[in-house]
Amino acid sequence: MLYHYSGSIVALALFFTLFGPIAAVKHENFKTCEQSGFCKRNRAYADKVTAGGSSWTSPYTLDPKTISVKKGQLTGVILKTLGGGTESIRLPLTIAFLDSGVARVTVDEEKRQKGDIELRHGSQARKERYNGAQDWAIVGGLTLNQAVSSKTENGRTIVPFGPNDSFKAVVKHAPFSIDFMRGDDTQIQFNGDGLLNMEHWRPKVDRVQKEGEPAPPEPTEDEETWWEESFGGNTDSKVRGPESIGLDITFPGYEHVYGIPEHASSLSLKQTRGGSGAYEQPYRLYNSDVFEYEMDSPMTLYGAIPLMQAHRKDSTVGVFWLNAAETWVDIVKTKRSSNPLSLGIGGTTDTHTHWFSENGLLDVFVFLGPTPKDIIQPYNELTGYTQLPQHFALGYHQCRWNYVTDEDVKDVDRKFDKARIPYDVIWLDIEYTDGKKYFTWDKDNFPDPLGMQKHLDDNGRKLVIIVDPHIKNEANYPVVDALKAQNFAVVNKDNNIFEGWCWPGSSYWPDTFNPAVVKWWKSLFTYSSFQGVASNAFLWNDMNEPSVFNGPETTMPKDNLHFGGWEHRDVHNINGLTFVNATYEALLARDDPKHQRRPFVLTRSFYAGSQRVGAMWTGDNLAAWDHLEASIPMILNQAISGFSFSGADVGGFFGNPSKELLTRWYQAGAFYPFFRAHAHIDSRRREPYLAGVPYTEPITQALRLRYTLLPAWYTAFHTASTTGEPVVRPMWYVHPSDEAGFALDDQFYVGDTGLLVKPVLKENVEHVDIYLPPTNEVYYDYFSYEPHTAKGSSIRLNAPLLGHTPVLMRGGNILARKDRPRKSSALMKHDPYTLVVALDNNLSAEGALYIDDGESFEFQSGHFVHRRFRIAPVSPSSPSSPSPNLKLESLDLHPQPTHKNTLAFLKSIKDIRIEKIIVVGAPKSWESKKEVSVKEEEGGKGGERKVGLLWKDGGKEGGRRWAVVRDPGVGVGTGWSVEF
Repeated sequence: MLYHYSGSIVALALFFTLFGPIAAVKHENFKTCEQSGFCKRNRAYADKVTAGGSSWTSPYTLDPKTISVKKGQLTGVILKTLGGGTESIRLPLTIAFLDSGVARVTVDEEKRQKGDIELRHGSQARKERYNGAQDWAIVGGLTLNQAVSSKTENGRTIVPFGPNDSFKAVVKHAPFSIDFMRGDDTQIQFNGDGLLNMEHWRPKVDRVQKEGEPAPPEPTEDEETWWEESFGGNTDSKVRGPESIGLDITFPGYEHVYGIPEHASSLSLKQTRGGSGAYEQPYRLYNSDVFEYEMDSPMTLYGAIPLMQAHRKDSTVGVFWLNAAETWVDIVKTKRSSNPLSLGIGGTTDTHTHWFSENGLLDVFVFLGPTPKDIIQPYNELTGYTQLPQHFALGYHQCRWNYVTDEDVKDVDRKFDKARIPYDVIWLDIEYTDGKKYFTWDKDNFPDPLGMQKHLDDNGRKLVIIVDPHIKNEANYPVVDALKAQNFAVVNKDNNIFEGWCWPGSSYWPDTFNPAVVKWWKSLFTYSSFQGVASNAFLWNDMNEPSVFNGPETTMPKDNLHFGGWEHRDVHNINGLTFVNATYEALLARDDPKHQRRPFVLTRSFYAGSQRVGAMWTGDNLAAWDHLEASIPMILNQAISGFSFSGADVGGFFGNPSKELLTRWYQAGAFYPFFRAHAHIDSRRREPYLAGVPYTEPITQALRLRYTLLPAWYTAFHTASTTGEPVVRPMWYVHPSDEAGFALDDQFYVGDTGLLVKPVLKENVEHVDIYLPPTNEVYYDYFSYEPHTAKGSSIRLNAPLLGHTPVLMRGGNILARKDRPRKSSALMKHDPYTLVVALDNNLSAEGALYIDDGESFEFQSGHFVHRRFRIAPVSPSSPSSPSPNLKLESLDLHPQPTHKNTLAFLKSIKDIRIEKIIVVGAPKSWESKKEVSVKEEEGGKGGERKVGLLWKDGGKEGGRRWAVVRDPGVGVGTGWSVEF
């Protein structure tokens, strides 16, 4: 059968000209530090300071006469001394002390702030340093602690702040630096190494000698890239001259630092200037369309979250560098010892980081912990919590570039059902459009899109379609006509509409920094405007870095202009956030305001705050084992940086995975927060049912396991959406005292469930060694219930390819699941629950379950159930009793349990029950028990009744033991107890 494709051959040709055949990233398309003027200058500045040693004095001092502390803020003026003291540049300083215990340090430049500079080339760009990143990234948490006070002594101003004034900011005047202390110890230090560097405005000096005039003075600094910079055939007109900012941030006593995604690197960040295994380049944050990115690299990728956390035993601190411009981060670790005779043995490690951005404010938030939760919760209070997604979004997503007709979509759907494989969403890439014109359908290949969506909806399934930011420049296309007529597009440095190339060929880009553009964008998604789209269709925003095939570094020129006169260089890293935010608003607006559903939008480009509006994925990976392996630390880094709803393309986007790799990837992907398979247009079809014998079976089992655990995943997302705690958690986050786990990034926990997952990530491997901390806790195999004791070492688990992902349950946890296989999550909505109780050494455990309607915002007005399950010995019994008596209870966590909305929701789920309780690690004395006592709160079946208990023994003394209560007859949303 022939399919009609109407995409631009020219754009495809240009794409493959720029990127070449599918082989590897083209490094020549992206700058190194040496090719980035401000990066090179700041590294050179650091080298100069280091070479100067103790003779170097930072030229930055805080003028003590300008210091004022009132209403929760310290203000003053930093003086940058030039020319041996003949001139000073005034840099206004603000240190804000927030109610949350977070401190915020902001430094501006007075001349630029006042607009007292001249722009070159008659530019219409803004003169100030960009101060709008806060408007996009910050949504709360800025309330000042009005009660802070200060004292000044010995050239320092000291400000106690935080909980019970347990923190201090010690501001040294000359040279300027700040020590942030918890108790008596410095946790974070600003400018301790003297690398503060704020490039001030200065006029361009014409160094061409004119006839009859004296020779101009020789430059005292390297001015090569101050006024313009060329790369990849593009010349960047730097109308404001040099304007970078740089600062060293030191974490004394901290060996491990994490965060600053997105990079295909280890969880614990590596050194970038010297040291074993160090990178040669700094970690770069400059959102880019990196085709076939490489592994183990600090190279920039699609998104940027400039949050870094440092961790040592029982202490976590962090910094958030709020800047939307291109940013690089160097990391150097040094050892120090209090004993000069130790010869470097023992002692502590300090991590020195050097941050530099091309322009903008110096704006840094400081978090002093001491726990990981004490970092992530106030960070999420500032930037917003992870969106609580619709329930379907946590199911499995099937995607490829491209499903080519509406009949193709329905055929794939039928084959999933025939193979009894669950899935929730099928995706359409760019080929569904008419000639890559978004908001249209290819009528030859998709003549009945509403019929296609109705077919999916019959089983509760959804469709996701792609809408990218490049708008095709073609006559008689209403979207581009409106874009041009209303001047809604990004413009170039000459204030003319910017034209670039992407998938459609010649394209324009909506300027979603402009509120009027967002309002227009919303109008395009109404059901009357975007005809052929039903209510079960949702959105995918790709290429929103933005990707421009013929642009410098495959993106926009930095001197393009956005709404308000800001250059693209000012706002580059938040461009993708503004676009996905506009799409999120559009999906909200298309629904009746009284019945709005939570939007689902997938974004490739992101910044701090993007977690509020959707999910992300790790971009164009390869069907290769190292890409599977890298996906775990990449997703963990996203999670601890506030963006839990993340995943990687299962199977790899480029290439054709072996059957073994595909199977292992599904087994790992079932534990990604966002679970989607995707494939390139040139790759072979690889839907799960095509894997064949014997591979389809373990893939199906992995998918069914995901669906069985959806209640646990949804509860974990609720926790993330209310506390900021990650949906998936690395070992150091859960066990902050265990130094052996600080660098582990191939195993992780799922929320508060106690599930510890260790996927198989290497070829031809039939077992894994999973590390357990030295807690003496019991862990159970999730599938066999075999117990293991945590002793600070690894245990070996069998992991046959035709089996399942190795998963342990940490004793002391209770999780809820649904055991009945269905076609989609929607068809599971009214199914009963199973509770799995994993007893700890004290025969205790607890866990939680959160339930709402899974799609609307009514949970915000109380329409939800939140239960806490707890089991413990009851008096006079104790864990050491020969026959201990245990009591399992369901307790209400709802803040307003008797509110009418709560009661209405409870009524809607009154028939949903708990059909089974499995107690893992049950006492051997229960072998003779035949029944348990069940009690319900008023409103249940009432009274006390006996229910049967089934004892199970794996046959080994002290080995596998569990007990099952079948159909205890209790509701999932009510209070009850079971006494064993």
